Amino acid sequence: MKRNYKKIIILFLLLINCIGFSKVCSAKITNTLTPNTTENNNKIEQIKDKKVFTVLTSNLAPFSFIDPKTDEPTGIDIDIMNEIAKELGFNKVDMKIVPFSDLFEKLNSDDSTYVAASGIIITDKRKELVDFTYPLYKQSEAIIVPKVSRINFVEDLKDAVVGAQKGSVYLDLAEKWKKEGKVKDVIVFDDIPELLTAISFKKIDAGIMDSIIGQYLLFKGNLYLKILEPYTPEYPGIVGIAVRKNDVNLLNSMNKKIDEMKKDRTIQKILAKYGLGQEYLVNDSN
Repeated sequence: MKRNYKKIIILFLLLINCIGFSKVCSAKITNTLTPNTTENNNKIEQIKDKKVFTVLTSNLAPFSFIDPKTDEPTGIDIDIMNEIAKELGFNKVDMKIVPFSDLFEKLNSDDSTYVAASGIIITDKRKELVDFTYPLYKQSEAIIVPKVSRINFVEDLKDAVVGAQKGSVYLDLAEKWKKEGKVKDVIVFDDIPELLTAISFKKIDAGIMDSIIGQYLLFKGNLYLKILEPYTPEYPGIVGIAVRKNDVNLLNSMNKKIDEMKKDRTIQKILAKYGLGQEYLVNDSN
């Protein structure tokens, strides 16, 4: 009975905090789109009269999601955008939710939206489609294990069965480790709640997932799990906010505010709100 109760708690927590979670976490943004390069340097003046700054998002906690208690947009990226929007003269930030894989296509085709923010990692391929703000924070993969586990070091995984989400880059990493003999076997899960439940009930020895999502869920859920440390990530990444290539003034104004938020530790405070420490900070601006 205790196990069933614990499983219900885990699933309920994940559902209320991660609406749409399992569908977007493993998605990939296509690189076959055409960037919007039409010159439009007066974007800020054109949208200020609307008073609402609309952000494209995949509704993924803890990056950008609807708070079930207030029914208001929240999350790391949304909190950062709220500070930027206030600086630019907007009254509020609103979210337009689309699948993660559609973010850039919608950004370049939908004039009612201004940026895309959903824990988007900056890559050279994505830079072909959009511009990115200065780096906001870091993320990578993390290894999740029970708090009491025989897995205490990454070397202990060689005799372990590990899990990862279907379609994610972390499943690719797990399969790579299996081929290299670094793990015993790999189990594929459809979503993160299923993966965490399997770790909790020791159906598998460990799981590989996004470090920020993992840290946030452990912070919020009081789960009997932990992130394996020390561990050096193989897939580190830097998160930024995507802006259309033609919106030069908007990008410059956002970057100016981001610089200020780094200096006055606003970004550090926002990360801490979601259970993230200084290891996720990015100090340089470009």
